[in-house]
Amino acid sequence: MATIFASGTGAGRAAIAVIRVSGPAVPDLLTGLAGALPSPRLARLATLRDPATGEALDQGILLFFPGPHSATGEEYAELHIHGGAAVVNRILTTLSAFPGLRPAEAGEFARRGFANGKLDLSQAEALADLIDAQTEAQRRQALRVAGGALRRQVESWRATLIDALALVEAELDFSDEADVSAFDRAALRAALDPIRAEMRAALLEAPASERLREGFLVMIMGPPNAGKSTLLNALARRDLAIVSATPGTTRDMIEAHLDIAGLPVTVVDTAGLREAADEIERIGVDRVLARVETADLALWLSTGGGTPPEGIPPGVEPLKVSTKSDLRPPPAGWLGVCATSGIGIEALLEAIALRAKARLGDGGSSLLIRDRHRAAIASALSALDHAVEDEKDLEFAAEDLRSAARALGRIVGAVDVEHVLDAVFSRFCIGK
Repeated sequence: MATIFASGTGAGRAAIAVIRVSGPAVPDLLTGLAGALPSPRLARLATLRDPATGEALDQGILLFFPGPHSATGEEYAELHIHGGAAVVNRILTTLSAFPGLRPAEAGEFARRGFANGKLDLSQAEALADLIDAQTEAQRRQALRVAGGALRRQVESWRATLIDALALVEAELDFSDEADVSAFDRAALRAALDPIRAEMRAALLEAPASERLREGFLVMIMGPPNAGKSTLLNALARRDLAIVSATPGTTRDMIEAHLDIAGLPVTVVDTAGLREAADEIERIGVDRVLARVETADLALWLSTGGGTPPEGIPPGVEPLKVSTKSDLRPPPAGWLGVCATSGIGIEALLEAIALRAKARLGDGGSSLLIRDRHRAAIASALSALDHAVEDEKDLEFAAEDLRSAARALGRIVGAVDVEHVLDAVFSRFCIGK
């Protein structure tokens, strides 16, 4: 197997850069760079030299972790060097020329850790989510799964299934043996009922946890010149959208990703809803009406209390916002704001946060944070429901239990999921 390397830190000037190396050539590489192999798991300050020419490249810290007790399960090293672009590029070039080394592909370090049993598939996905986390709630959610919480839950469910399957298999294979107890279908149902209830509860909580990972979607809607772009800029605290008195200025949707009360909120500025003056504006209006179908909240903006249009889906209750409230008081039942002066902005943020908390729950109580997890649990639960049917033949009940165990195994990668792996690990950055 080739030895891989990559920078584990972001591009650009920095005080320190970390280069990760994993594979069988690590001991030879470290010896070539520093003149001797560092002691395992002890930091060593060394002058790094080009193994081919002896030229000094940088002075840095070397860390060596022998396999299998490493992040990847292989011989593994980290080079902590100065973060200047010239230093990093020269060392990466030197590593490229070393025999047996090649640049890592996206997610390859994590994938080798998965292949060597250092983390399961759910933990690998959560590591990617932890890197992408932009709010405190997302961080907590990803950290729970990355720490193995979902794996432990799945292993507990699978252990119960295996015990139940053993009862059924014993009845099928050894029912004529004197020391095998008579099969009790009621006992099978009693053993499976608790985990069936837990799975149902997890499925009920899953949509909120999935939404937390993706973010709470807020659409700013209203007629032209209602102040939508000005409000987006005020919420984002920077100029994202062009503000103009000319109707129809906004033709496409502009997004701002915000942290409101620790929750991820995506606010979208949209084209003004009216009879379009030209084809481009009409396309913009059509896109707004299509996107609002997936929204969690619609802010309906108006300067005079206009009624929200029928295009807003019944499940997306509009929050009525009266803009330019410095000029006139808001109508009854409307929240007044003035985006240019800041009047009402904090109250609007609180109203959005209240609705986001109601939709997203307590910050991710469910461990099922992906559609893949939810589909696997739903499949396992369906198989278990079939297995406990009174008229079910034992041979079919046994197959249902095996199907449920396989479905659970797909969550953590305990069964063949090769078709899933590329999609999971390709989301990682190169150095992960």
